[in-house]
Amino acid sequence: MIRLATDEEFNNDILRALRRMLPNVDVLTVREAGHGGCADPEVLAWAAEEDRVLLTHDVTTMKRLPIGSVLDDLVLVASCSLPGEWVNQVQFLPLR
Repeated sequence: MIRLATDEEFNNDILRALRRMLPNVDVLTVREAGHGGCADPEVLAWAAEEDRVLLTHDVTTMKRLPIGSVLDDLVLVASCSLPGEWVNQVQFLPLR
């Protein structure tokens, strides 16, 4: 399973649901990692150093999506992806 990180804008309802659905998921918020309030480039650098896929949900640039479809895709990505598979990629959810 890949390692995940969420930025400060990430929807906490989705994060809580992901942790409930995948109890063994390795996901940290930037705040939990001690990087709360850091600029985006610093957060990206930290996630890269930690081999974590960074999840964001910037409400000023992202459209609203149903939580269920985002969660389904996150469970799929977290469960089926290999380490390194998402390096240098930007993907938007839902994947379909």
